[in-house]
Formats: sequence, structure tokens, C-alpha cells
Amino acid sequence: MRAVVLLLLVAVASAKVYDHCELARTLKAAGMDGYRGVSLADWVCLSKWESSYNTQATNKNTDGSTDYGIFQINSKWWCNDGKTPRAKNACNINCDALLTDNIQTAITCAKRVVRDPNGIRAWVAWRNHCQGQDLTPYLAGCKL
Repeated sequence: MRAVVLLLLVAVASAKVYDHCELARTLKAAGMDGYRGVSLADWVCLSKWESSYNTQATNKNTDGSTDYGIFQINSKWWCNDGKTPRAKNACNINCDALLTDNIQTAITCAKRVVRDPNGIRAWVAWRNHCQGQDLTPYLAGCKL
């Protein structure tokens, strides 16, 4: 019985880490390719640099906010983690919903982020690693 409980705890604690092609297919199926002018390669590049394709990635920021999930969505503006002072929660979600293997909630919130005036530029990692770069390697071999 203890072995079963241990296995369940390990399963819950483990994150899904996508490979770039699996993520590209998932994002394409969710209508992300070309959404608000953002290419599929941009989304895959962004995810690589923000979370290394890890659904349970988190990062504490110096302003007291935290970034959550595969897109590293910030708790100050987009979700509620119950810890960030004066959070806006523009996606109207609990930040924990961004840490599941099913990334549909993260996709929906990311679409909300790019509808904001900053668009894809809201993500520092995209500006630093993807903007103006050749992004073809992020979809290479994916047969989309």
C-alpha cells in the first residue's frame, strides 16, 4: 500500500516536459499559429526560453510576483496565487491552474496576454531570445 501511495505522490509531483514538436502540435491544434500575428515558432521559442517546455516551472521575481507554467505567466498581472500583493488576475484564474500537464488554461491565458497592447513583447525571454531571430529550428522535424 505504501508503494502505491509513493507512486501516486511521484506522479502528482512530476511535471510534463514537452519536446518541441509535441508542444508545436498541441499549440497548433489550439489555434496558436498566427494568433494575433504570433507564429507557432514564436510560441515554441518563447516556451523554450521561459520554462524549457516544463508545465510546472515557476520563478520568483524580485517584485514579489511569481511566473507560472510553460509560458511563465506572471501572478502580478494575469493570475491569482494568493501571495502577490495587488494582483490584477486579468485571466481570472488561479495560478495553480497553469501548472498542470493539460496546458489548455495556460494557452487561453497566453492568448489573453497577447491581446494586451504589449502583445508577445510582454515576455522578456521572447524579446531577448526570439525576436528577430531565425526560429525555423524550433519547428524543425515536426512535420506539422
